Amino acid sequence: MDVQLRRGLLDYCVLAVLKEDDSYGYMIIKKMAPILEISESTLYPILKRLESNEFVSSYSVEHNGRLRKYYKVTEKGTIRLLDFTKEWEDVEAVINYIKGVVKK
Repeated sequence: MDVQLRRGLLDYCVLAVLKEDDSYGYMIIKKMAPILEISESTLYPILKRLESNEFVSSYSVEHNGRLRKYYKVTEKGTIRLLDFTKEWEDVEAVINYIKGVVKK
């Protein structure tokens, strides 16, 4: 997949994973693996950006004597996901046009 296209989708993929369940970094990476591979060095800046934009919030839970940071989609993040699915209809129209031209 084109790097720019992939980069544009990562935020939404992270939000979608978190919409299913609150999660922590490693588990987010694991859940995204079948769809898009993502490294920790890519994920954590995304989570930080999503949190600063109030699309996700975080909280800590003790696990094996250590604190584990969990992320949760906020109402604002849910609205952003819904807006994205509506915007994607426009993207699908462009894709369908391109497919039609390529088939000719």
